[in-house]
Amino acid sequence: MTNDLNSLDKMEIFDSYAVPPQQEGDQADIVETRKASNSRQAKLFFDQAKDRLYDINKWDSISEGMSASFVLIDKYGNVKNGLPAVGDHIRINIPGPGSSAGEGYDWVRIEIVQEKNELEREFCIIKVRPSEDPSKKEGTAHFFESQATSSFIVKRDGILLAAEIHGRNEKPNTDNKKLTDRIRNLVVSTAATSGLAKIKWEKLAKGLLNFQKTRF
Repeated sequence: MTNDLNSLDKMEIFDSYAVPPQQEGDQADIVETRKASNSRQAKLFFDQAKDRLYDINKWDSISEGMSASFVLIDKYGNVKNGLPAVGDHIRINIPGPGSSAGEGYDWVRIEIVQEKNELEREFCIIKVRPSEDPSKKEGTAHFFESQATSSFIVKRDGILLAAEIHGRNEKPNTDNKKLTDRIRNLVVSTAATSGLAKIKWEKLAKGLLNFQKTRF
């Protein structure tokens, strides 16, 4: 649903740190919107969407057809079932050969977890950046370079809700020590920027705002 998107765009709540400017490489902007029937319903919808955004371990289960899986890892390297925090990592398992630098996984580090409430306007954000495998620390273990970022956002303005995913400065990571990793990252990043990543993130955005089973 894209109706009323202009109204949602008027929510000036993101600085250049939360969603960095696009400078080089590719970018992605996925926006899914919904309209609630009233303010009470909109508030309940937002709270549900926020809980889903923060429950990173279940991103694949709420996203119909999602082929990747996500696991929240704390600063000690343990699987974490609580709320995400700055300094935590997300371990990503995508189909196909994995990165040897990441023990078969791609890794990102959480840089921002932020939320704000202003009367009828509220939002929450998780921003991540490609990182090393925290247990190995052998360079960036992700198919994008560390300059890339992804910002995951849920917001509400009155009865209008949106789930957004913004990718910035997406360039293939070809600096790994192993040739196999460099080739793998080039292939995966090319596939991602050609549209496969957009399909994946669209599924997540829709999953965050899937309220069909909610009754009022």
